[in-house]
Amino acid sequence: MSHNACMSAMPEKHVEAASSSRFNDYDRIAEGYTAENETSLANAYYERPAMLELAGDVTGRRILDAGCGSGPLFSALRDRGAIVTGVDASAGILEMARRRLGADADLRVADLAGPLPFPDDAFDDVIASLVLHYLEDWGPTLAELRRVLRPGGRLLVSVDHPFVITLLQQMAGEKPKYFETRNRTEEWTMGGQTAQMSFWDRPLHAMTEAFTAAGFRISVISEPPFVPEARELFPEEFRERTGTRFLSFLFFVLEAG
Repeated sequence: MSHNACMSAMPEKHVEAASSSRFNDYDRIAEGYTAENETSLANAYYERPAMLELAGDVTGRRILDAGCGSGPLFSALRDRGAIVTGVDASAGILEMARRRLGADADLRVADLAGPLPFPDDAFDDVIASLVLHYLEDWGPTLAELRRVLRPGGRLLVSVDHPFVITLLQQMAGEKPKYFETRNRTEEWTMGGQTAQMSFWDRPLHAMTEAFTAAGFRISVISEPPFVPEARELFPEEFRERTGTRFLSFLFFVLEAG
C-alpha cells in the first residue's frame, strides 16, 4: 500500500483470527513481524507512545492487553507499574511475547471473537491496540470486553483511521465505499515468510455506534502527533511534510457504563 499521501498500513501490531485460516497467520510471520514492530515508525514512534500517553498513570491498575502480539505494549505497561494480562489468537506470536516478558507473564491464547477466560469485572482497563479492524462484527467482542471491565473501567482502542483507507483507494483510482463495512486484504512478507492479511474497514459512525451500543461512553477521540525523534529517524518519510501529525490510526478512550 502506498504511503505517499498518508502513513497508514505499515505492518501493524496485533492480530485477531479471521474466519478463514488462510488469513492473518501470525504464526507464520511471528519472528519477522516482531522485529519489524520493534522499530517501525507506525508502531514504535507513533501508535505505542500515543497509547501509553492516553493510558496515563497505570500504577497498580489491572490491565488486559487484548491482542497483545509479541508483547511490547505489555512490557511498557508493566514497567509503569500495571498488573498486565495478555491474550492473542496466535500461539506463535505469544511464544515471541514469552521470550520478551519471561515465564511468569500472564499470557493466554484467546480469540477476541469468542468468550474470554476471565470473570466479570476482572480489569480496570482493557487496551485493544490495532486489533478490532481484523473483526467483521464488533458487537460480541465489545460486549465481552465490557463484561470483563469493572464499572467505570476504560477501554482504549486504536484502529486503522477510516479516512486513510478511503483516501488511499481514491489515489489508486478505485471507487471507495466508505459507508459500507467492507473487507480488504493485503500481503505481508516479513522474515522471508508471507501471510495474507484480512481487514474489515468501517465508517466512523459505525465505530461510535458499536461502542455506545455495547455500553461504553466515548470520552476521547484522538488523532495524536508522532514523537519528535521520528523526524530524525525517518527523514525520507518526513521530507515533504510539515507539522507533527499524519493520518494513520484513530484512537478512542471509552468508559464502561
